[in-house]
Amino acid sequence: MSAVAKKDTFSDAPTLLEHASAHGKTSGGGRPPLADRMRPESLDEIAGQSQLLGPRGFLRKAIESDRLPSLIFWGPPGVGKTTLARVIAGSTRRKFVPFSAVLGGVPELRVILKQADEDRRFRGLSTILFVDEIHRFNKAQQDAFLPHVESGTITLIGATTENPSFAVNAAVLSRAKVLRLEALEPDDLFVLLRRALADAKRGLGELGVGADDEALRALARAARGDARRALGLLETAAEVLVQKDAGGELLLTSERLGDLLDEKTLLYDKSGEEHYNVSSALIKSLRGSDPDAAIYYLLRMLEAGDDPLFLLRRLIIFASEDVGNADPRALQVAVAADDAFRRLGMPEGMYPIAHACLYLASCPKSGAVGKAWHEAQRVVRERGALPVPKKLRNPVTSLMQHESYGQGYQYAHDFVEGFAPGETYLPDELVGMRFYQPTDHGLEKAIAERLERIQNARKPRE
Repeated sequence: MSAVAKKDTFSDAPTLLEHASAHGKTSGGGRPPLADRMRPESLDEIAGQSQLLGPRGFLRKAIESDRLPSLIFWGPPGVGKTTLARVIAGSTRRKFVPFSAVLGGVPELRVILKQADEDRRFRGLSTILFVDEIHRFNKAQQDAFLPHVESGTITLIGATTENPSFAVNAAVLSRAKVLRLEALEPDDLFVLLRRALADAKRGLGELGVGADDEALRALARAARGDARRALGLLETAAEVLVQKDAGGELLLTSERLGDLLDEKTLLYDKSGEEHYNVSSALIKSLRGSDPDAAIYYLLRMLEAGDDPLFLLRRLIIFASEDVGNADPRALQVAVAADDAFRRLGMPEGMYPIAHACLYLASCPKSGAVGKAWHEAQRVVRERGALPVPKKLRNPVTSLMQHESYGQGYQYAHDFVEGFAPGETYLPDELVGMRFYQPTDHGLEKAIAERLERIQNARKPRE
């Protein structure tokens, strides 16, 4: 097939990434998406995670012995957290109840827990409560699970893309085992894609579409460790191939794939040097207040298949680390973009991401927050836990009052300007030390002026 003929064949088709991103909850003919149809139904069908599911893996042993503790699955999107929870429920003959920390509320949770208690007491049926995005629950909401976990009413399996050390409270962590799920290797995804092509009942076998190994490996690389994404890309490629080549040879080759998925995208390695080069260029463009360069690098990363949540995380960090109090709204914009994307998904979620990127690139910058943090950290590590001045301690008992706790403290609101001239708050050994050095950029200039007035009035008391 000539280059011109190839172009004509797919000339009015969207790129594979665009088509896959816009793919709805059902595919052609009202069927569920391929990723849902090919969801593993047994441990042996699960791709990857050999460290947990291999012959000596902790999780396989726990499932086979039916001695399953509460678990926290920690890993990136598309690695099988929900699927694994479903398979566990089926393998251990437990009832599986999914619950979303984003969409569900406490009233719905109470109903689920009440039903689980009845199932356990009257039917002898154990319940696995799967809480997706458990990190979205606050501490009080997470604590609501504890009595039901301890009583055996439920086995809790939480899923999170965030580090559980920060996203899940200590009480829940102490009663659950954290299992790290890794991004799937290209070889695992290749096997998954080949299986989907051959499966006539759940997969694409009925379409009669074939694919060479090179094309499937290219799709596996483009999926960046995400099984859902890999299957979505394959399904889209197969559907477009059938639409455009009806009656012809339905063979997906790397050459044909290149018409749908730009070759440059396939060469972009999320874990390789180019990823870090473009990521570095994005941050430096934001810091350098160049919105045109920033949006360019942002779109390069998204078009190449980077996880939007990774980019949003970087924007949130940047809002504090590189903008800070020069424009406190920057953090609000970045966090709002993250929330909006989680509600919208792709492709509409691109708008709040681009919105935040352009705002952060255009607003005044300050690195004073990071400098203050690192300097305070250095002093704490070098000097240890210095005593809190007695005047700052609360005299909540008579003994504390006898020990002069709180004596000499000046209440800031008793003064016209809202601060007590001459008052100091650092431990005695550190009085006069400055950690936060605001810049003259944006709002931070006004902050600097006010702090300078306070510092001039703040002299160590005799």
